[in-house]
Amino acid sequence: MQEWTAGDSLRKHMLAVEGAMRAYAAHFNEDVERWGLAGLMHDFDYERFPNAAHAADAEHPAEGVRVLRSAGYPEDVLQAILGHADYTGVARDTLMSKTLYAVDELAGLCTACALVRPSRSVNDLEPSSVRKKMKDKAFARGVNRDDVLRGAAELGVELDAHIALVIRAMRERADLLGLGGSAAS
Repeated sequence: MQEWTAGDSLRKHMLAVEGAMRAYAAHFNEDVERWGLAGLMHDFDYERFPNAAHAADAEHPAEGVRVLRSAGYPEDVLQAILGHADYTGVARDTLMSKTLYAVDELAGLCTACALVRPSRSVNDLEPSSVRKKMKDKAFARGVNRDDVLRGAAELGVELDAHIALVIRAMRERADLLGLGGSAAS
């Protein structure tokens, strides 16, 4: 991931998604390491192959999956990575793939919400604040709200509980994510 990803914000996003995937794996009594791997590697190819055209079998995430497959990554992890992008057409038919889709955009939204707080921290972020910011279309424009809602629905979880779980997972690694807070200047 670090070899392919130079940008600090994208690295932190992947670490946030990894944390959320690990939390959900524990919640569902699944393989925490395997699920964490899917979260950590899901966007590792994005800087090199951003895929503005949303091609199903070229650029992100298809190129990354080819690299990971040749390195021997597990097929269920690869399918989850492919399925996190709607335009690939890959069905999200496993709990891991549904979870990766559900936490990806939400982790980005939670990060944005934390960064605009006076504390610049996820430690005092609440689901109600995230829900409020979701309604503001001008806030964090890059976050697809429909994906957040669809992800929770596909996973079969209530949205506030879903947001709370992702926030808790991000709090566990707040300093690593740069969301531990900073003194006001």
